[in-house]
Amino acid sequence: MLKKGMLGAAFALLVAGAGAFAQKQQVMLDKVVAVVGSSSILHSEVAEYARQLTAQRRAEGYTSDRDPMNEALEALMTQKLLFNQAQIDSVKINAGDIATHVEQQIQNMIETEGSIPKLEAKHHMAIFSIRENMRQRYEEQSYASSMQSEVVSKVSVIPGEVEHFYKSIDKDSLPTVAEQYVYAQITRFPKSITQAKQRTRERLLDMRERIITGKAKFENLARMYSQDPGTMMRGGEMDPTELNGLEAPFADALENMKPGQISEVVETRYGQHIIQLLDKRGSLYHFRHILLRPVYTMDELNEGVVFLDSIANQIRKDSLSFDKAALQFSDDATSKMNGGIVSNHDILERFNAFEAKLTVTKFLREDFAHFGALDDYNALIRLKPGEISPAFLTEDIMGNQLAKIVKLVEIIPTHVASLNEDYLRLEEMALNAKQERVFKEWLTKKIDAMYVYIAPEFRDGEFENKSWVK
Repeated sequence: MLKKGMLGAAFALLVAGAGAFAQKQQVMLDKVVAVVGSSSILHSEVAEYARQLTAQRRAEGYTSDRDPMNEALEALMTQKLLFNQAQIDSVKINAGDIATHVEQQIQNMIETEGSIPKLEAKHHMAIFSIRENMRQRYEEQSYASSMQSEVVSKVSVIPGEVEHFYKSIDKDSLPTVAEQYVYAQITRFPKSITQAKQRTRERLLDMRERIITGKAKFENLARMYSQDPGTMMRGGEMDPTELNGLEAPFADALENMKPGQISEVVETRYGQHIIQLLDKRGSLYHFRHILLRPVYTMDELNEGVVFLDSIANQIRKDSLSFDKAALQFSDDATSKMNGGIVSNHDILERFNAFEAKLTVTKFLREDFAHFGALDDYNALIRLKPGEISPAFLTEDIMGNQLAKIVKLVEIIPTHVASLNEDYLRLEEMALNAKQERVFKEWLTKKIDAMYVYIAPEFRDGEFENKSWVK
């Protein structure tokens, strides 16, 4: 809800495989094949990650000349080095996210096996041991990812570097930009939003009363009812956080609370909350919260659908322009002032580019997923340029329910990237290339300064960074 992070591709795969690592029973004959700093790597870990690499490539339809065992070993050694350096540099991680991921993975494993006893029998260990092994894996990977982010966090590119990057690419190797969509929207929250918010407020006030009178525990109600997926499994608990990392109304409420106190209902763009301050140390606030969003009946939701369908029919009959309808009727403050044209906030956030001249209105297929707008994509692919969709129910990026119609303005065909048409995407590529170069230089220096042991049978393997073999 409140924090963001970056994860490199290699570590994304490692995180995805954490459950598999945690599930694998380590036997007495398992051999240490490498040591980086104070962390060892077992042969079974390398073999499991190599299997994941091979499976991923097969699924994506490509192969590599590298031995998957050597490639897996180097990725794991890089992770261990990053983890050790993160400890030295006191890098911070979000323990709440780790706990949530672990619990979700454990529940999936229990569901797959059918019961906790069956899961324990399969892995020859108690459920708490499986959970702890998995937690350690996720924690190490999170530290590694955060350390990698720290290394490249201050890397930036200027226009001259983007142009140089573009010109340095062989013309036959220029990236291809897939089909893109430009579209407009008119959104409509239910007319009963005020009443729905009041119902939500009353639910939270009832929970607050039950907690204060001792009839219920805050953490139990959070697990049962909170709509914040990042904290609900932890009883609503957040890691200690500074106020500047929180929404303003949320921070204002916390600032005036005493440990143990339960707040009144607080409204943010995410919904409505009640908060319990656990303790305060310096500028760090440790708290729990319960988040609820307005809930509507189907009749209330369908009112917006009926209304927007009538607006769409007027536009189709040329009795009303889409631009004027968006300005007059849309509840989306950002797009209504621009004729309903939707901006790609995902791209803009990555580049902190919120100036009007840099507004990006072209969406790749994957942008819809990042933007939380798959419903929009599913409606647009049924349209021809200039056509308007039937009204449909969806959610905004904050998870609030609403009705919407979309108009397909333009389809930009697949084309070779150019500086004029695709500057921000080329800027992203140039930034990624520079970050990769900076990270490799940093990694080489750290390898030289850290203890590294590699078993003899792996020392002759092909390593991308030759400094590993000392």
